[in-house]
Amino acid sequence: MPNYTVKLTCKREIAEGTMAFYFEKPDGFTYKAGQFARLTLVNPDETDGEGNSRTFSFASAPYEDDLIFATRMRDTAFKRVLKIMEPGTEIRLNAPYGSFTLHDDESVPAVFLTGGIGVTPVRSIILQTLHDHVRHRILVFYSNRKPEDAAFLDELKTSCDRDSNCTFVGTMTRMEASGREWHGETGVISKAMLFKYMNDLKLPIYYLDGPPAMVGAMRQILSEAGVDANRIRTEEFSGY
Repeated sequence: MPNYTVKLTCKREIAEGTMAFYFEKPDGFTYKAGQFARLTLVNPDETDGEGNSRTFSFASAPYEDDLIFATRMRDTAFKRVLKIMEPGTEIRLNAPYGSFTLHDDESVPAVFLTGGIGVTPVRSIILQTLHDHVRHRILVFYSNRKPEDAAFLDELKTSCDRDSNCTFVGTMTRMEASGREWHGETGVISKAMLFKYMNDLKLPIYYLDGPPAMVGAMRQILSEAGVDANRIRTEEFSGY
C-alpha cells in the first residue's frame, strides 16, 4: 500500500480516556468506509517494545475533509507521544487496508454489533451510507459500560434518528457507575435484545467488532440463533 506523510490538524477528547486525532487528507487519497490504516510516528521522543507503529480503523467517513482516528489512551510510549503531539506534526500513513465494508445488496439489512472503541469503523460506514443516501436497512447496537465511555454516542444516535432506514440502539452495562441520565437499553447485547428490534435474525448480514470477548459472545448468540456463518463479518480490537 502507498505511504503518505500527513499532518495533525487537531485532537480532542471524545469520551473518558478516549481521544480523536484529525489529520490532513493527502491529495488523491481514497479509502472505503470501514477500512484501516497503519500509522507510524516520525522520530518520536520516546519508544518502547511495542514499537512506533499502530493500526487504526478510519473513524472518518470518506466524504469528510479530514482523516480521523480514535483510540483509548493506554499508557504506552506510542500513545504518550500521540497525546502531546502538536498540530502540524507529521506522521506516516500506510493505507488503506481491510474488507470490513458494507455489502452491496441493498435488499439485505446490515446489523452492526459493536462495543467500546470498536465503534470507529461503524461511524465511518454509517456516516458515509447516510451521506450517500444508500437504501440499506441498518441497525446499530452499541454497547458500553456507561455513556461517559461511549465515543461518538450522541453523533451516531442523532445521525440515525434523521434517517428512517437507520435504527440506533445504545446499551449500557454499568449505569450504576454513571453520572449521566440514560433512557436507552441496559445490559449486554443479547438474543432477546436483538429480537426486540428484529423479526428475522437470519436475514441480515452482521458486522461484529469490538473487544475479542464481545465479538466471540456475539458470534455465539448468532450461531445459536441459526445465522449462517457466511453472514457474519468480524473485526476485533485488542489492546487498543
